[in-house]
Amino acid sequence: MVPVSFDHIPDIRLIACDMDGTLLDDAHAIHDDFWPLVEALHARGIKFCPASGRQYYNLVERFGPIADTLTFIAENGTFVVDAGRELSADCLTQTVAHELVRVARTTHSAGANIGVVLCGKHSAYIERSDDAFYREAAQYYHRLAQVEDLCAVEDEFLKVAIYDFVSSEQFSAPAFAHFGATHQVVISGQHWLDVMAAGVNKGTAIRHIQESLRITPEQTMVFGDFLNDLEMMDQARYSFAMANAHPLLKERARYLSPSNTDNGVVRTIKSVLKI
Repeated sequence: MVPVSFDHIPDIRLIACDMDGTLLDDAHAIHDDFWPLVEALHARGIKFCPASGRQYYNLVERFGPIADTLTFIAENGTFVVDAGRELSADCLTQTVAHELVRVARTTHSAGANIGVVLCGKHSAYIERSDDAFYREAAQYYHRLAQVEDLCAVEDEFLKVAIYDFVSSEQFSAPAFAHFGATHQVVISGQHWLDVMAAGVNKGTAIRHIQESLRITPEQTMVFGDFLNDLEMMDQARYSFAMANAHPLLKERARYLSPSNTDNGVVRTIKSVLKI
């Protein structure tokens, strides 16, 4: 697939990009061509913003020496940090966090093969201790603590994440659907479901950044592949769904990008901005 190009160079000031299935290839790696591209973007005064369901500390680790130059949307929009400075944090109440944990425990006891991650500002926490679940959680949470009782943890809770070993869309989503009346319930991957405060998503996080930096949607480019990227598409004139994206995201985006395994994000940015 050939990347989109235009007969003009858009005045882009902000590029927000999902990680898994988007910037990362199927081995969860960042393409070597990305690093010089970010330097070129910064030279043009363009902010690059990883926008992920991953933990903030996980993202900082992934971007290493350039982390202090980036704006991060972490935990599916509940935590936004610009160059090490917190821009916004939208937390669950402790009561709701504990209720979500109890529902997860009941669902697991009823036979669903799921595990719960309680996502705090300072760390993520798990009760389930088997290697299979720990390996999955550790991919996305750099600070991860195993505890005996999640309801005894002291922290500010950004979200509760459910890992479903079979299908989050088929099995976990129905179990937590009733929280959707008062909270944001989003299928963030084939195996992940996130529950957050009402009205919080990657789109609202991008709006916080735009307002803080005085950037318009017409100056914004976004990339995504799954259902937790839907609202992000609405905050940018230049919205791209990956070729490997969920069908609903392709309907919401204005443009298509080559797939994550075809270095689609980097190639599209270079094509659009003539880098």
